[in-house]
Amino acid sequence: MSSSTWTPAALSSEARTLSGTCWRFVEAQHRVSTLKIVDTVEEQEVLEDLLQNTKPSLPPEYEHLHYLLSTPFRYGAVYPTGSRFRRAGLTEGVFYAAEAPHTAVAEIVFYRLLFYAESPRTPWPLNAAEYTAFSAAFSTKKGIDLTKGRLQRDKALWMHLTDYEPCQGLSDTARRAGIDIIRYTSMRDPRQGPNLALLACRVFTKAKPVSEQTWHIRLSDAGAQAVCESPKSGITFGRDAFAADPRIARLRWTRR
Repeated sequence: MSSSTWTPAALSSEARTLSGTCWRFVEAQHRVSTLKIVDTVEEQEVLEDLLQNTKPSLPPEYEHLHYLLSTPFRYGAVYPTGSRFRRAGLTEGVFYAAEAPHTAVAEIVFYRLLFYAESPRTPWPLNAAEYTAFSAAFSTKKGIDLTKGRLQRDKALWMHLTDYEPCQGLSDTARRAGIDIIRYTSMRDPRQGPNLALLACRVFTKAKPVSEQTWHIRLSDAGAQAVCESPKSGITFGRDAFAADPRIARLRWTRR
């Protein structure tokens, strides 16, 4: 069955319970970027509130959520480029996450390298960048898993490195079927760990992140190194880690 013939009824028949925690990365400067232009913490809070008021609005059902959970669902602004389960334009938000931190870090490293692949004259950063990994609790009885059941028969479509049209079409149909979460294989993680596309805020069982980790990611001619402060761990991504993607395969590693 191709993506074009997956109907809402067919997807509903594949629905299953999905629950647990998922991980997502954000740049650590989300906490401190405004501190350098104010004198006190109180002033920073006022400034952050003013900035929040200038951002696209949130649907009422998302307003109770911590901003780290709600931000991907902001509407009112054009989504500039399509992603695996979201079309470009004025489209509904998707909260992308991974089931494990090592998969989430692979995703963020890939997209950082993609930026440099598309900007060949930009030098590597001198210092490691700091990121916050946070987990969110979720649960739904209306999830679909592209790695199991009949849906895995179309895995060549779901796992394409650059063509997102089949997945975007599936997401459109999933929303019509009332599906809340799509579980799929990460094509960025060399271990191919599971990812999650959360399509609705109702799946969050807690309004705030459950836990956080601090990571430092360094990019260089040799590849990328990611180090977690606590629990202490590290992952190295060599030059060939993402070479299957043609965009990364063309990346100019030596920069002076």
